[in-house]
Amino acid sequence: MKLSRRQFLIANGATLFLPGLPSLAAKAKGQPQRPSKKLVIMYIPNGIVRRCFFPGEENADLPGFIGGFNADKTKQQRRIQNKPGIYPLELTSTLQPLTEHVRDITMVTGLDRTYKNGQDVHAQGASCYLTSLSPVQAAEQGIRHPNGRTLDQVIGDAVGGSTVFPTLEISCNGFTAPKEPIEFDNISWYGPNTIAPSIRDPQKLYDRLFLRNSFRKHVADVTDLVLADAKSLSRKLSRDDRATLGEFMEMVRNLEIRIAKQRKLIADADIDIPKNEILPRGDYIKLQCDLMLLAFQMGITNICTFMIGPERWDATLLYEGVFDKAVQHHNMTHNQKGNGYKEVQKIDIFHVEQYAYMLKRMKEIKEVDGSTMFDNSIVSYGAGLGDGATHQYYDLPMIVAGGAQGQVKQGRLLKCKSGTLNSNLWLTFAQLMGLEIDAFADSNGVISDLWT
Repeated sequence: MKLSRRQFLIANGATLFLPGLPSLAAKAKGQPQRPSKKLVIMYIPNGIVRRCFFPGEENADLPGFIGGFNADKTKQQRRIQNKPGIYPLELTSTLQPLTEHVRDITMVTGLDRTYKNGQDVHAQGASCYLTSLSPVQAAEQGIRHPNGRTLDQVIGDAVGGSTVFPTLEISCNGFTAPKEPIEFDNISWYGPNTIAPSIRDPQKLYDRLFLRNSFRKHVADVTDLVLADAKSLSRKLSRDDRATLGEFMEMVRNLEIRIAKQRKLIADADIDIPKNEILPRGDYIKLQCDLMLLAFQMGITNICTFMIGPERWDATLLYEGVFDKAVQHHNMTHNQKGNGYKEVQKIDIFHVEQYAYMLKRMKEIKEVDGSTMFDNSIVSYGAGLGDGATHQYYDLPMIVAGGAQGQVKQGRLLKCKSGTLNSNLWLTFAQLMGLEIDAFADSNGVISDLWT
């Protein structure tokens, strides 16, 4: 039985790649193939309420932070110095949604990226997140800003040749009108001044991943066409693989139903009432997440940046189940006096819940060798600002999940020396993904304690 590298179904111009099926792989090569490593970089906007995020700070008296564009100048006097080492991970109130994953995640603290004047602090936080170079630093090196090629693209260059797309860029920015320049709403760049455009519309993401030749114009539902072929294929599969194929086809159909519901919400929206975002936040983010995971499962890509929301954008969002009315996240981050921080923390918790959903789904998806997608992945969660109230560029929040095929030891609090460059973490990710490089941006080493 001769099979191509990836199994797929084709019907009238629509191509649907299939997940890894061990029984087919065994027939083709005598033994299951080893799954590819996956990398997800999830970005959260506007920093975090650090006192509720970092272990040991929730009940402590914090220094009087000073915000604004000069927030980085006196950081050594104001910051809480890390005592480097490896500690048990205790989940703070913000991180409670990760309780079931506590043994599978590591918090990394002490990461910095120096802020340089030359660009708005929020725009620099996002657009420089995966380059680790500010506009001034880029100018000093003779690189036009936005500077160079981001980490995801560098990794995609090296390991993305076996997939349809070397990288995938997803945004959960559902605003119906532009509010800010692209620097506020993008973390991936092909190179100087060249954006790697993220996909915000679930329908467009679905079409890009699964359809070609404008097939959507004359066929409403691709699964109807490939179902017959899928049934024929299932006769050649083992019992477990038949179950996997059935679950996969159901997942595709379920995504189409959810996309249709989202589009109806937009179509039925009352345009006489100004609305910045129509789609419910949680449903929207989970839908984008599931589309990404399906692309991983089908071998369409192995590397994805996932921006959970845009920086700053003084516009209202309705966080269903969190607030009774729409709120402005950025505005709230600058009004944390008294108990104001507790309102902002509700959004932080909401974002962590979306991350927990992603990890749970990855643990449920089986790979070709019987391992889970989570076992073969690196899934980071972080922001370009350490604290949304002060615009600090030090103590950047960072959680790393996933097994990376046994290369990462989890369930720990890893305190790096305060001032450790966040580009060191990016270099570590690159090496974990198989790249043989010894530097990235301004890195001066790797975070070796992440390795098993």
